[in-house]
Amino acid sequence: MGRATRRVAAYAAAVLLASGLQTTLAHGDTTPPRIDLTVLVIDDGGPSVAAITAELKSQGTPYKVVSLNDPNRPVINSAFLSDTVNGQPRGKYQGIVLPNENPFPNSAAEMTAIATYEAAFNVRQIDAYTWASPAVGLNYAQNPGFVGTLDGFQAATTTAGNSGPFGYLKGSVPFEDNDPNVSESYGYLATPLANLPSGASFVPLVDAPIPNSTTRGSLVGEYTHDGRKELVVTFVYNQYQQQFRLLARGMVDWITQGVHLGYDRNYFATHVDDVFLADDRWSTTLKCTPGDVTCPPGTPGTTNPIRMTPDDANYLKQWQAANNFTLDMVFNGGGSEDWKADNNTTVDPTANQMIADQNSYRWVNHTYTHPYLGCVQDVSVVPWRCTKDASGNTVWVDQNTISTQIKNNFDWATKNGLNVDPQVLVTGEHSGLLTAPQETSDNPNLAPALAANGIKFTGSDASREPAQRAVGSSTLTVPRYPMNVFYNAGSAQEEADEYNWIYTSKANGGSGVCENNANSTCLPQPLDTTTGYQSYIVPLEARIDLGHVLSNDPRPHFVHQSNLSEGRILYPVLEKILGTYRGLYADNAPIVNLGEREIGLEFQRRAAWNTALASGQVTAYKVGNSVTVSAPAGVQIQATMPTGTTQKLAIGSTAFGSAYAGTLSGWASPGALQSSVALQLPSGSAPAAPAAVAPSVAAKSVPAPAPADKKVVPQGAATPVPVGPSDTTRKPAKSLVPGSGTPVPGKGVVSSNTGQGNQSGKASGGTASHGSTTGRPGNR
Repeated sequence: MGRATRRVAAYAAAVLLASGLQTTLAHGDTTPPRIDLTVLVIDDGGPSVAAITAELKSQGTPYKVVSLNDPNRPVINSAFLSDTVNGQPRGKYQGIVLPNENPFPNSAAEMTAIATYEAAFNVRQIDAYTWASPAVGLNYAQNPGFVGTLDGFQAATTTAGNSGPFGYLKGSVPFEDNDPNVSESYGYLATPLANLPSGASFVPLVDAPIPNSTTRGSLVGEYTHDGRKELVVTFVYNQYQQQFRLLARGMVDWITQGVHLGYDRNYFATHVDDVFLADDRWSTTLKCTPGDVTCPPGTPGTTNPIRMTPDDANYLKQWQAANNFTLDMVFNGGGSEDWKADNNTTVDPTANQMIADQNSYRWVNHTYTHPYLGCVQDVSVVPWRCTKDASGNTVWVDQNTISTQIKNNFDWATKNGLNVDPQVLVTGEHSGLLTAPQETSDNPNLAPALAANGIKFTGSDASREPAQRAVGSSTLTVPRYPMNVFYNAGSAQEEADEYNWIYTSKANGGSGVCENNANSTCLPQPLDTTTGYQSYIVPLEARIDLGHVLSNDPRPHFVHQSNLSEGRILYPVLEKILGTYRGLYADNAPIVNLGEREIGLEFQRRAAWNTALASGQVTAYKVGNSVTVSAPAGVQIQATMPTGTTQKLAIGSTAFGSAYAGTLSGWASPGALQSSVALQLPSGSAPAAPAAVAPSVAAKSVPAPAPADKKVVPQGAATPVPVGPSDTTRKPAKSLVPGSGTPVPGKGVVSSNTGQGNQSGKASGGTASHGSTTGRPGNR
């Protein structure tokens, strides 16, 4: 046992004895204490504590919240923080998140109990947002210093930050500035105190230039004093802001000293729907898509649909190789057969090229001809409605039609030598799954058809249903984010024109839909259709999608093959996302690009893990360099551990997890003859404990309560500011992306009072007739 562990063990025993708790350990005993792997969160209701709590929840890290606004909350005392288990000192929490250095204005005893506990058990503390003062090891933010909004500031990790908790970043930590009329951040830039007591130190981990000065001021720093360590954060943030998202992983790693349950990775996958089909085209004059229900009934279908060519296929393969990124091809084999019939040929050069290059992609069944597989649609009215039988019951597409569409596409792939994952599917328009308000339930024929064809995972629309759910007893959904790169746009001009129609007020020539929804915003002026895509839509969409990537969110994004054709408008968005990400993150934290099955399994494991956590069925603790985790049978555990950690088996050991962001992380199950997962940390992996101090000394280190007026929370931190009008993550609203959520009616379309509520969903394309399920010529 190392000296640091012996010191912690001795003072843990001492604090328990001083508190009157029974223990068999005497002061100076070298038995290491047990530390439960749970984080204590003291919540003041502010956005910064909420952000850290959201990160813990996202990672699957156990935490306990005590709300300071709850009059019936428990008192924080030594009994709340620690006890003994079978005579062994136990710290109930491995880290403590506080709103600031002392959030107890009326209870000095509670902060004293926390300080004493932290020193005794070598437990760390995050001050989620506080002001710069000597109480946290900093000079006041003056001469030099700065107090005020930090919107647009360019912060950076320091040398200590890069070698410590933020080693997965390249250095840059840019602060957002989404709205010039709204203050979105606030903070204090200050320098460390020069004359700290012996043994105390303040090490900036993230800093920024102090305006009108050549000095840099700390924004995140480690304050070591009196046997304790605090992570002092002197700016306010919310869970969505990029500056927090960049630092969130490191903050959790810091407070847990690199040993915790749960993990965090940065995921990005892009599904390209309708491969081998031709997609309808947006009409810049009709302001709708001919063949879609957003056009007036009877409008002729698209005469020049958008379809990839062999040159487009070659470009895609080369682009993937150059950018080290694989896309998923969500294909409809019937589209190839239709193209050959329409062109009176037996050869489809585009399909042949892509099949020859099939190993460059992942392939997903999208049904054979892309029909609508929910209710039988009546598109003679706007919005469309479900056909009813004589008794008023909904008429559903039958099971045989659904099953045939799935099987025929698999059969086409086999016939053409295309290797496809047999367990994954995305139906056309995610149809068959409920599409409110017309459909309040799934097509009852969908689940048995999926089961009969061995489908384990089927894509769903995350803008409608963000969570994974079951479809019958054998299939789970994989929610997918719609990107604002529209299925019916083959050029930047078409995309910008349609974007203007959706996101511009009626007074400015748009549809006005954006102004009729309390949760959506409108463009102040229409975009220039020549330059608007590159100058506005690309950076906006990239920032929205990057927000998903940085949020430990495996959900894939989806676009359409039309976006890889003609103007190839998808590539600038993907390049912006990848380029920005790779400019921020070090090589040890690459984007994780999973296929649909792997994403589905990840969500499935997370659901089982979170259910076990919520029901109190997970027990996890650390004793010295050993970690033990117990969960219900069949539930895999997830954890983050230092490099060199191994999993102990009944006989011998095996590797644990995989390397990511400077740590090991992953899922694990007990070995043979074991009921729990046993992990062995590498010798010397734990950071050194602070210098030993008596509990009474730690108690005297408690600062005065932080002044409330120093914690300024601007409007844009308390209420997240959307990146732009299409940001439905920070300002939840129905998606207006064509083919997802609420379609926007075209010019001259009059809604029918006989429709089923607000417009939602879309028809299968073409001038669809009553009950059409053909899927040709237009597709989504």
